[in-house]
Amino acid sequence: MTSRSTAARIPGMGMLRETGKLFALGLDVTRGIFQRPFQLREFIQQSWFIASVTILPTALVAIPFGALVALQLGSLITQLGAQSFIGAASVLAIIQQAAPIVTALLVAGAGGSAICADIGARTIREEIDAMEVLGVSAVQRLIVPRVLASMLVAVLLNGVVSVIGVLGGYFFNVVLQGGTPGAYLASFSALAQLPDLWISELKALIFGFIAGVVAAYRGLNPPPGPKGVGDAVNQAVVITFLLLFFVNFILTLLYLQVVPAKGS
Repeated sequence: MTSRSTAARIPGMGMLRETGKLFALGLDVTRGIFQRPFQLREFIQQSWFIASVTILPTALVAIPFGALVALQLGSLITQLGAQSFIGAASVLAIIQQAAPIVTALLVAGAGGSAICADIGARTIREEIDAMEVLGVSAVQRLIVPRVLASMLVAVLLNGVVSVIGVLGGYFFNVVLQGGTPGAYLASFSALAQLPDLWISELKALIFGFIAGVVAAYRGLNPPPGPKGVGDAVNQAVVITFLLLFFVNFILTLLYLQVVPAKGS
């Protein structure tokens, strides 16, 4: 008892403990992916649910996001006198950075909040404890299908956002800024490479995993009472957003160090 109270008074100890539990849940989910039986029906239902609540908002966000990137980069590159590289800069920015981040934010904000609310409601009703008493693993039965669904939907939505963003950037650059369609496409094909698409999909996959694990963790550990579930949902969204930007920085840094730019 004394050691617990002493540890509670140490600054940052509670945060380190929560971080360790979050990583432990992530490891349990990773291990549960390869265990049997696999909850295929739950996985399909959760995938459909997450896709249904995220696909329309993601598409609506992708259009102005792609237009914003194209207009801002187009204006800057025109000032520098490098109009022939507008297409490459816009498309690479959308595929490598904008598409995975937009996808992850929508999956975390819409799908992740729903996952956290569902798991949190089960927790305060003591359904999770009842499953553990019966010898049923709540992680494998409930968490693993939801995390895999988040990963699958994130990867698929990332492709949708990339296509919509590139088409939107093309339209706004060619129509509003007077760019040349041939130069836009030629610069893209000259500087883009296949690993740019792979890193985009890898980011979406990892971001989906993070969103699902954080949402599940906060759902399994909500504050007491029904109000605690709402607080847990808010915390899950905020924590996921912070982790996504940090992980995106690390992945981008590694990619730029490992994969040389085309033509270099």
